Amino acid sequence: MNRKESDGKTRVTVLVALAANLVIAVAKAVGGVAAGSPALLSEAAHSAADSMNEVFLLLAVRRSRRPPDGRHPFGYGKERYFWALLAAVGIFVMGGCFSFYQGFHALGADKQESHAGYIAGLAVLTVALLAEGGSLLRAVHQLRKQKDGARDPALRTVLAEDSTAVLGVLLAMAGMVLHLITGMVIWEASASIAIGLLLVYVAYRLGREARDQLIGEAVEPELRNRIRELLDDQPEIDNVAALLTMQLGLDSTLVAARVDLTPGFDSEEVELVCVRIKRLISTAWPQADHVFLDITEAPAD
Repeated sequence: MNRKESDGKTRVTVLVALAANLVIAVAKAVGGVAAGSPALLSEAAHSAADSMNEVFLLLAVRRSRRPPDGRHPFGYGKERYFWALLAAVGIFVMGGCFSFYQGFHALGADKQESHAGYIAGLAVLTVALLAEGGSLLRAVHQLRKQKDGARDPALRTVLAEDSTAVLGVLLAMAGMVLHLITGMVIWEASASIAIGLLLVYVAYRLGREARDQLIGEAVEPELRNRIRELLDDQPEIDNVAALLTMQLGLDSTLVAARVDLTPGFDSEEVELVCVRIKRLISTAWPQADHVFLDITEAPAD
């Protein structure tokens, strides 16, 4: 599957999640206000945050495909990680912080909570569970079918959001049911706080992954070792002094090697050797679209 087809499937997955979250966010908000349920309002904020984040992810998929230009000679592949980072911030602020507020506000409230509308609220959560579950199954299906799906920050974010949404709905339902049975608001407040903790954790994990890629992360050690083995096997190379790699996007990798050639090559032969080795690397690993060789006298270690 090429990158264009893969991005098309990711875009569909994000759109499915966006449509589900928009409808669910409105339903949860109406049900939460009617029932006065902090857990349901926390889930409404969660779905609203997810909806905003899916817009970010659609931008990420579209903008990361722009070709290189004079200002960005290595392309726009890191756009995916930038928008994924914003999505993580959105989950933390709109989802996690609001859930904490609802939970602690409910704990500090002196008035008796009305149970009117709780049945309708539970019905809304049941529908939300089915919708979020369907969106999650779509994301899991694409992850299994797409070879590099686990490396796609847009797909990973949708998968994390949908998984968290399913867990959040179950927590909210448990809190509301226990509140109805016992008459103690602490159960529902605890559910809101638990939802907040869950969202903060997911936001931290997604944000850390995006940060690592924005700073510049090397390729997997296995791939790096294979590239080094290929360089070591070249008869013209006497020693590989250094090999540096960096992920520029899902299908774009920078490879820079400092090598010492065997003696006896003139300048024209050095150029031909470099061109051949670069082509060999790019053919073996098409994602290595930026290959640089620095010819230097390096002592063998």
